Amino acid sequence: MTTSARSYLLPLRLLPLATAAALALSGCASAEPVAGDDDTEIEQGALQADLVTVTDPWVKAADADDGMTAAFGILSNGGDQDAVLVAARADGVSELIELHEVVSGDDGNMLMREKDGGFTVPAGSEHELSPGADHIMFMGLDQDLEPGAEVTVTLEFDDGSTHEFTAPVKDFEGANESYHGDH
Repeated sequence: MTTSARSYLLPLRLLPLATAAALALSGCASAEPVAGDDDTEIEQGALQADLVTVTDPWVKAADADDGMTAAFGILSNGGDQDAVLVAARADGVSELIELHEVVSGDDGNMLMREKDGGFTVPAGSEHELSPGADHIMFMGLDQDLEPGAEVTVTLEFDDGSTHEFTAPVKDFEGANESYHGDH
């Protein structure tokens, strides 16, 4: 074998090693983007708060003396992984906010209680917050919430990420379930 032939063989012998190194390094790069519902690209493995949008949000009007009210809307997940909402806050509006579900009590009446584990917003799907069902409960109101006012709510997901939205306050006569809990 000539010297020039050997110089070509050495790089060919290193080709499998170079290919393996290139594949290993590509694993360190960011994940492939996927298309969201609105044709935007969403990174796989993105923060849950980046995957979820809130549409048609609103808060039931209430006087501070009433002590409680709730926020509603539709949580939409445009990603390919589930998002789990575990907490919410609205600074200056309420001293305590919980995620609630409505269930049938032992006496057959509907009652509210805190939802263990929060709300799962399935990948590529929605989770509705509505009167008489799952909702964000404001307890110990710091102020009157008059129709036409706006409330800024921050959602926290189980990966620690947060998403903020603003909801108008509206009159609503329903959703007067009993509360079941320690409060």
